[in-house]
Amino acid sequence: MKERMRIGDLTERAGVTHRTVRYYESIGLIPRGEREGNGQHYYTEETVARLRKIDQLKKLGLSLEEIRDVIDLYFTDASGVQPKQKVLALLRKHLAETDEKIDALQQFRADLQTNIERFEHWFKEREAH
Repeated sequence: MKERMRIGDLTERAGVTHRTVRYYESIGLIPRGEREGNGQHYYTEETVARLRKIDQLKKLGLSLEEIRDVIDLYFTDASGVQPKQKVLALLRKHLAETDEKIDALQQFRADLQTNIERFEHWFKEREAH
């Protein structure tokens, strides 16, 4: 039989809040706790592991939607190859998007500099006359 814990123990062990657990349940990142007749929800060690993995993936910069697409692979592919391949592809996509944003910001900065110089030149011409 799997060791079960209540939400308070789960949140303490995983370093998350009750609200986070409920939200992650609602969007399908973690399974809903098993409910007993007294209304208490019980969770397993796998839920603790999932919450820790979610935190690791968030720290890599993945969105919750992206994490939802990859999280199950971490618990079904014992080799770990498939989830890591998928995460690598997502990280490469993030890098490409970041490079595009940097390029756009550099262009915007150059445009600002050109406009500033144009205005400064205009003022200098006015002062000379």
